[in-house]
Amino acid sequence: MSTATPTRTAPHELQGVWLVAEREIGSKLRSKAFIISTAILFVIALAGVLFGGFASQDTSGTPIAVVGAASAEVQGLDGLEVTEVADRAAAEELITSGKVDAAVVVDPNSPVGFTLIADTSAPTALLLTLAKVPTVELLNPSQTNETLRYLVAIGFGVVFLMAASLFGGTIAQSVVEEKQTRVVEILISAIPARALLAGKVIGNTVLAMGQIIGLAAIAIIGLTVTGQTAVLQGLGAPIVWFAIFFLFGFVLLAALFAAAASMVSRQEDIGSTTTPLTMLIMLPYFLVIFFNDNPTVMTVMSYIPFSAPVGMPVRLFLGEAQWWEPLLSLVILLATCVLAIWVGSKIYQNSLLRMGARVKLSEALRG
Repeated sequence: MSTATPTRTAPHELQGVWLVAEREIGSKLRSKAFIISTAILFVIALAGVLFGGFASQDTSGTPIAVVGAASAEVQGLDGLEVTEVADRAAAEELITSGKVDAAVVVDPNSPVGFTLIADTSAPTALLLTLAKVPTVELLNPSQTNETLRYLVAIGFGVVFLMAASLFGGTIAQSVVEEKQTRVVEILISAIPARALLAGKVIGNTVLAMGQIIGLAAIAIIGLTVTGQTAVLQGLGAPIVWFAIFFLFGFVLLAALFAAAASMVSRQEDIGSTTTPLTMLIMLPYFLVIFFNDNPTVMTVMSYIPFSAPVGMPVRLFLGEAQWWEPLLSLVILLATCVLAIWVGSKIYQNSLLRMGARVKLSEALRG
């Protein structure tokens, strides 16, 4: 008496997931547009890091000329390159020739005892340097340079926006293209719909993480070359956390993009279902532009799954987050990711083979 060997579908499904992921990765790596855009992104990132590094090392001050006793007015002031001249005519000649930005001359009629001469407009930085301001004492001084705070926040925001929107849009276009050409019917006959979805998500996640790792390597190399070791030490842990948060945040968004795209059958209709997701991607970028110095807004951002990949690394860099906060935020993100994958898979399976008019969300969820 022979016994039938039970059929195991798991290996077949896993093989299907890998084949789809391999197909997604291969098609992108063979795309000249993708290669060129990635190279341009890396070059821009490297140029930005190097420019910021070399600019921060530029210690040259504002070149000015002083006439006679006016030298006492600028004595001991930082950020100035002083050239002493014999008279006002010599000072004006240096200004018109572009050798100095301005000149300070004694003027008994001036309320402050001297006059500032410039060509077309007075340098703002010089006016602030010469201005008499009271001594300032801060009870809670910021530990981070404001310019550096802004640049780091913008950096995380731009990377998240570009990577998520680029690959999210790619997934959406791929899903609709397969529906339009009926290729999806052939694929579904060979592998389950959930395996097709998983393969697309995994393939594009690998590509997106490859870009993130490449950008992180560029940042590390650029900061090292320009001698910004202090900044590099401060950015080390935030960059690692950004990669971790981005990984799960992108999986969440990728599943939703694929599900949203499966509800339409034409490329022209993609925007009608993916616009809300695009807005969710853009939200963290604009929030860090306008509220990077607002601890309350940044704290809220660091716990919302769609903005946590930007909000939490920025707070870690600024030293405003406790050690347990990224762990709690990551748990929230993981739970949301699992929920998004479940909902996205349901919508994807129920909408993928429906052609013609846009599938309503309620119908896609019911099946």
